[in-house]
Amino acid sequence: MISCYTDWGLTHYDFAFEKQKQLVQDRLDQKISDTLILTEHHPVYTLGKRKDTQKNLVWDPSTLNLNGIQLAHTNRGGDITYHGPGQIVGYAIISLEKSKDLHHFLRDLEQVLINTLACHHLVATRREGKTGIWLNNRKIAAIGVAVKRWITYHGFALNVTTNLNHFEGIIPCGISAQEGIVTSMHEELKEKEFSSNLDLNEIKRTIAIEFWKIFKER
Repeated sequence: MISCYTDWGLTHYDFAFEKQKQLVQDRLDQKISDTLILTEHHPVYTLGKRKDTQKNLVWDPSTLNLNGIQLAHTNRGGDITYHGPGQIVGYAIISLEKSKDLHHFLRDLEQVLINTLACHHLVATRREGKTGIWLNNRKIAAIGVAVKRWITYHGFALNVTTNLNHFEGIIPCGISAQEGIVTSMHEELKEKEFSSNLDLNEIKRTIAIEFWKIFKER
């Protein structure tokens, strides 16, 4: 059961990664209960454990430097993705000791995002054979997790007011432009009256509520 929700604000990815690993150990030692962390990151491309993720990095070091984007290797599943301001990143430190069912956990994580988007006037779905959350062929959220002794960490990244131009420096999650494009809540709602009401703190609260609804029985 989720009993703790923390907002770290704007963080550097390396700091958040190290802090996550400590929280995983704390959960293993039963010093903390299941915990949801929400944050935003300074601009960074993170490379997951999937083989040959480096080939999906488009920009060279000088272009990365010009755009103020760091490069970080991580141990989550998946390919390469982008994190930056205006994107809500969720880290779920959850014990799966009882169920030992990672597949079900991922479906629950997806449902949290689908429900959150529905609360903000967007109808999103899963997409067969593709990770993340989609609006038709437009990807609005990425998901990538890791597990240590049945404690989960890493999680999801939801584009709210994210600078989508920064996705041009990668092939996001290895998905070509023919297969799909990246979008954000702002992009999807900009022609509607709701776009002016996009408040990251309010959306974080919605995520926390929807997370609790789904994970309260764990």
